[in-house]
Amino acid sequence: MSDTYDDQPVRDLSAWAVDRLEEALATAQDGHELERIRVIAQSRAYRSGDPDSARLRWAKLSLTANERLAGGTPWNEARKSCQDFALRAWIIKHVGPGTAPDWDPEALAADTLAALTLAPGRARSLSTGWHDLPAELIGELRRHKNMAAHVDQLVHLIPSGPTKDRLSAWIDVRKHLP
Repeated sequence: MSDTYDDQPVRDLSAWAVDRLEEALATAQDGHELERIRVIAQSRAYRSGDPDSARLRWAKLSLTANERLAGGTPWNEARKSCQDFALRAWIIKHVGPGTAPDWDPEALAADTLAALTLAPGRARSLSTGWHDLPAELIGELRRHKNMAAHVDQLVHLIPSGPTKDRLSAWIDVRKHLP
């Protein structure tokens, strides 16, 4: 039995080697195929028995596939940010920080804070009585909560200063968001 999408067979990419998936990613246009590549590469990055260099290559492939996925809406952009931030934070924690921007805790902190467009104080004040807010604003608070999911792990890797203070504020605020 074969899965189909738009009357085309779905390729089983799960057993492909990293170089073959990198080649497939270079020409992939379909969002479903990009997502399959992203998920497969992410799961391979999590394999603790593989050498760190292989895990980093898989993680980079996942990030690249994620970057190529459709954006343009607040939910799509937030989903992409959440996927990016979670994988980068996991790699930094389990494989170790590196000098490349993807694996640099300070670069991840900067990217996170850039994505969190609400000020922590504003998000916290909106969260009080959030049930009465318009759906769009509740959605914005929810997206912020999701995009800050990794902050409690990341904050410990950031030196004291304004960036750490801004991240720390999100740890408390996140608990109150819908």
